[in-house]
Amino acid sequence: MFPERLRALRMGKNLSLPELAKQLNKVNDVEQTHKNTGPQIGSWERGTNTPSYIEVRKLANFFNVSLDYLVGQKYQEIDLDDIFASSARLEFAGKTLNASERYEIYALIKGYLRGKYPLESNKEYENLEEIHLDLK
Repeated sequence: MFPERLRALRMGKNLSLPELAKQLNKVNDVEQTHKNTGPQIGSWERGTNTPSYIEVRKLANFFNVSLDYLVGQKYQEIDLDDIFASSARLEFAGKTLNASERYEIYALIKGYLRGKYPLESNKEYENLEEIHLDLK
C-alpha cells in the first residue's frame, strides 16, 4: 500500500521523482543522514526498497498526511460516538473545531440519521443520548 500511496501523493503534487527528492532534501524537521535521490524514491514506489522510519516521517510531513495513511493503515470501523466523545482535536478544512462546533456537528449528524432511518422505538438511540461532550 505504501508504494501506491507515495506515487499518488507525488503525482497529485505534479512532482517528478527528482523534484520530490529535491523538495525532501529541503525538509529540516528531521535529521538528514543522506540526500534523497530520484532513483531512491522510484525504488520505494516500485516496492523494490523500503525507506527508513525517518524517511517515511519526512514524506508524511512533506505531504501533510499521517504516518498511518502513508503506510496504508486501514481502520475497519470507527464509531462516530467515539470520535465526538473523545478529547482528540478535530479539524475540518484546516480549522480546529471548538467544543460548541463539535456538539453542533454531532447533533446535525444524529438528526440527519434519525430522519433518514426512523425507528419503531428509540431503544437504539439510547446510547447516543448518553454521550456527554466536554463543552468547557
